[in-house]
Amino acid sequence: MNKRILGLALPNIITNITVPLLGMVDMAIVGHLGAAHLGAIAIGTQIFNLIYWNFGFLRMGTSGFTAQAYGANDMREAVRIFVRAMTIALAVALLLILLQWPLSRLSLLIFQVKDGPEVLRLAITYFFVRIWAAPATLGLYAVKGWFIGMQNAKLPMWIAIFLNIVNIACSLLFVLVLHWGIGGVALGTVVAQYSGLAVGLFFMVRRYGWVFSSYSASAKAILTDSLHWKEMRRFFKVNGDIFLRTVCLATVFTFITAASGHISKEILAIDALLMQFFTLFSYIMDGFAYAGESLVGRYIGARDKGSLHLSVRLLIMWGFALTLLFTGLYAIGGNWFLRIFSNDPTITGGADDYLFWTLIIPICGFAAFLFDGIFVGATASRAMRDCMFAATLAFFAIYFGLKHFYLQNQHIDISTYQQYWNNILWTAFVVYLALRGILQALCLKKSVFERVNDN
Repeated sequence: MNKRILGLALPNIITNITVPLLGMVDMAIVGHLGAAHLGAIAIGTQIFNLIYWNFGFLRMGTSGFTAQAYGANDMREAVRIFVRAMTIALAVALLLILLQWPLSRLSLLIFQVKDGPEVLRLAITYFFVRIWAAPATLGLYAVKGWFIGMQNAKLPMWIAIFLNIVNIACSLLFVLVLHWGIGGVALGTVVAQYSGLAVGLFFMVRRYGWVFSSYSASAKAILTDSLHWKEMRRFFKVNGDIFLRTVCLATVFTFITAASGHISKEILAIDALLMQFFTLFSYIMDGFAYAGESLVGRYIGARDKGSLHLSVRLLIMWGFALTLLFTGLYAIGGNWFLRIFSNDPTITGGADDYLFWTLIIPICGFAAFLFDGIFVGATASRAMRDCMFAATLAFFAIYFGLKHFYLQNQHIDISTYQQYWNNILWTAFVVYLALRGILQALCLKKSVFERVNDN
């Protein structure tokens, strides 16, 4: 079982690591064009992160349903799930393209830049080119989710590596050779996304063509079966819960950035550095969460209660081990890690005062990551959504409650006040992480283990 877990987790970890790599390369390329271009690509990237993050259910929902079909050895249902997910992905992408003008106006309202009309103009240029990658981007969510559900984490890894190589090559060609500016960077992303989707579909036909050919029906009949109202309603119900859960997640992280900026620009920079510790840990734990999606869904579909319990128990043990490892690494090398990202002594020195939070993050956060994957595999989206609702409410209650308490103290100087305020923000965040894990642990028996008896 440990071999299966690692076989699924390690390729997913590699896949996750390619995401920030691509962003760093794009930043390095446009960095030669000037400060306005850097600001523009930062805003443009954030716009698409905000859009696509909310459609992550296309990957998570697809992997959970597919894993259960795989476990039940129901390949016809696996085909229907893919067709269903891809149809929804393309429909959503078409809607985004049709709404690109109002989306661009809304983006201008959200991302205001003082004395930065050139930055916003470049960001909108980037937006109007990259929006055409929406069908490929969302289609890749469905492809990746389907592969993970089919217990194959290596194909998404190779697709991600190929996609990043194409993106880097195209961006270098379009910007440094053809001098197409920020539009060239966006076009490089468009070409890479469609190339990645083409490779994904090629692998699907080559590796899983037998699954589709075993469905002895015409394409029209398959489409009709896949879009049957009863199954579509179940698909939308599960994915609607995941969507709402993701909205809460995005709200918390957006609020943290906004609250840090309201304290001071120095605190904003410090918290951005500290969040890199959380991000690194999340990339590793997400790999094991994806393994949980695959295995839990598989064993629920197969009604294999023993393997289901064993897989969950071993995933939690891996979580404990990695938590101890990362807590130790952060305790020993936290200061060194900070200085990789910044050589500004004011920022790194200020971050030292909050470095202890990075030791608490793995302890409070590992269960939330693992249980998300386990619950996705069980398609227990309602319980996952409700736990997220409760944790999000707790986050804001703790933040505003403690902030109100300290505001009543008129004897705190400004520097101490800023430190209190930021510590309140981090307190609310770690409680939010811990509460997600605790609540899902309490729901584990009913929402996951009893699914074997229900199926």
